[in-house]
Parts: sequence; structure tokens; C-alpha cells
Amino acid sequence: MQHGPTIDVCLTPYLYPVYEKEEQIVVIIDILRATSAICTAFQYGVTKIIPVASVEEATKYKQQGYLVGAERNAQTLDGFDFGNSPFDYMTERIKNQTVVITTTNGTQAIEAAKNAYSVVIGSFLNITALCNWLVSQNKPILLLCSGWKNKFNLEDTLFAGAVANTLSQIGVFKLLDAALAAKYLYLQAHENPYKFLNYSSHKERLSALGLKEDIKYCLAVDKTNVIPKLDENYLVLL
Repeated sequence: MQHGPTIDVCLTPYLYPVYEKEEQIVVIIDILRATSAICTAFQYGVTKIIPVASVEEATKYKQQGYLVGAERNAQTLDGFDFGNSPFDYMTERIKNQTVVITTTNGTQAIEAAKNAYSVVIGSFLNITALCNWLVSQNKPILLLCSGWKNKFNLEDTLFAGAVANTLSQIGVFKLLDAALAAKYLYLQAHENPYKFLNYSSHKERLSALGLKEDIKYCLAVDKTNVIPKLDENYLVLL
């Protein structure tokens, strides 16, 4: 029988109120591509990121002179500095800057969980550092998948399964049913996640836009050891 803090998985932000509880660490997941882009931005020297849910909020920050990334339906919005691709943030331009970001799904998940005990950003790019930190905290964990417009998506749940699998190997946790299901899904896919996702909706969506390199990069493991954490209205480094 498993003991220790629980690990659960919430498949979309819409379901978050069902899973909300005190002293729970929430890991925000949007593999393709928001959380991967956020981790990359911190790796390349950004000081703070302000996640906002709406394009209107992002526009106000842009008018104040901030660098702003804005994406909807997997495409960069006109008039903004960046989109949602990790490659957009591999630039000296963001070093020591505060950047604002709004996306179709990832920033909606952050907004949903903003009042949680602790909110951190997860991606394959920082998975080992993230899992080691989560073990050290000894708290209940909710893996919050951003999904696609409040619907299930495969890649976020796959990552949730990767985290659940890793944590069950290096720490003492109780995996609840959704975490078990995600873990079993990941074990089916772990040898070749890119191939496993071949017919997934968002992979097809991004591929149609010529963004296959984004997909491959976002599925790469341990490109960084940064762990972005929500501190009031800002994402900062732990």
C-alpha cells in the first residue's frame, strides 16, 4: 500500500475547482508550448514573467512599454514581441527583463490556480529539477494540465504521467487514480513520445503551421534546471 503525500492529475483548468485544496503544490503543464516557453525564457535570463489571461491585459502592458508574448490558436498575435514558441525566447533581448505572456491555454491554467498554496511551472525541459524539488517539499501535488480550450489533450497528460512515474520512483507518494492512469499512459509512450503523439490534435495543429521543431524541442528532457514559481502576480525563479 502506498503512503505519503498524494499525487493527483487535473485534466483541464475547467475541472480545477474539484481538485482545489489547502497546502497543495500545483504544477502547471502546457507542454506544447507555454510552460516550455516559460522555462526557456528563464533559462535565457528573463527576471520575471507576468502571466495574463486576456489579450486585452497583454495589450495594456504592451502600451506601457513591456515586452509581451501573445498567442492564440497556436499563432503569434500581430503587434506583439513574441509568440508561444520556446525559440522566440532564446534571445539576449529578454535578459534581465520583465516579460508579459498570454496564451490560449497555459496562462488560463495559471489564472485558475493562482490562489493555491504553491504554483510552479513544469515541462519536459525541467522535469528532473522539478521532480527533485517536489520530493523535497513533502506536500500533496496536483498536476494541472492546461489541455486545449478546457478539453483534454494528450501531451499534457503524458507529462503528468512522466512526473507521477518519476516521483513514485524517488519519493514516497500515494498516486490517486488519475495519476495512476497518466503514469500508465506515459509508460506506453516513454520510448518515443514524439511518435506516440503522432495523431494527437495539437501536434497535428502545430505541424500544419510548420512548427515540428517546436514539438521536438518541447519533448526534450532536461534542457534546464530552472523552476519558475508564481509569486503573487509574477513568475520568478525558485
